[in-house]
Amino acid sequence: LVCFSKKVRYTQSAKYYFMEGYPGTPSNSLYLPQFIPLKMHCKSCALVTSSGHLLGSRQGDSIDQAECVIRMNDAPTRGYGKDVGNKTSLRVIAHSSIQRILRNRNELLNMSHGAVFIFWGPSSYMRRDGKGLVYNNLQLMNQILPQLKVYMISRHKMLQFDDLFKRETGKDRKISNTWLSTGWFTMTIALELCDRINVYGMVPPDFCRDPNHLSVPYHYYEPLGPDECTMYISHERGRKGSHHRFITEKRVFENWARTFNIHFFQPDWKPEPLSANHPEEKALA
Repeated sequence: LVCFSKKVRYTQSAKYYFMEGYPGTPSNSLYLPQFIPLKMHCKSCALVTSSGHLLGSRQGDSIDQAECVIRMNDAPTRGYGKDVGNKTSLRVIAHSSIQRILRNRNELLNMSHGAVFIFWGPSSYMRRDGKGLVYNNLQLMNQILPQLKVYMISRHKMLQFDDLFKRETGKDRKISNTWLSTGWFTMTIALELCDRINVYGMVPPDFCRDPNHLSVPYHYYEPLGPDECTMYISHERGRKGSHHRFITEKRVFENWARTFNIHFFQPDWKPEPLSANHPEEKALA
């Protein structure tokens, strides 16, 4: 993970790190390279989940104090600023959310104020031969709003994400019918990007085992949507078709927080020290 998260190029004359594996969309300028790599670095980051745990939290001011605020998919800030903040520096977006992003472009794109957008998806969706659905939409987005900072995760980088999941969990993503979640991509990108990460709205991995756990909506902006723990458990237990392994991923994040500068708020928690009875967790960490 150390090699993965720090695999960046840096020049003393530059203010930010060049992050490998995140090419930009083709530039419209004749004087710029066609694929400009992402160049970014933050001393402190607020990684804001889309969890219903943020409702009523009043964490907005704390979130906006971070140098960089990272959000996922089409999670809005308008109308929720007191709880989730108003600032957005980076938004990590799944291929399945791109149409919602385009439909809500007045809020999520036009009002981005210099935010960076990183899109991820299967390699077939990122093809540059006219058949890549996501890539075609990103080109259209670049033409309509050329000032946007739009990037994608390269095929090679996607394979690195798969390999990291296998090393950290012992599970092959494809064999186990697993789709890595946007949260997985976002946390790992944050480790490349940020010196300190404050995560808002992420529960510990055993949270849903407690029969008295607080019931909240999966998305704070969909109060009538599915229950968060119901979603986590159904995906974790699912064997037919592809599923996210939300709880497995959170166990990995818990391990990473023992090594890296990651802190959890709303709910507030920190990983317990590892005991001698769990050597396998030590190996993962």
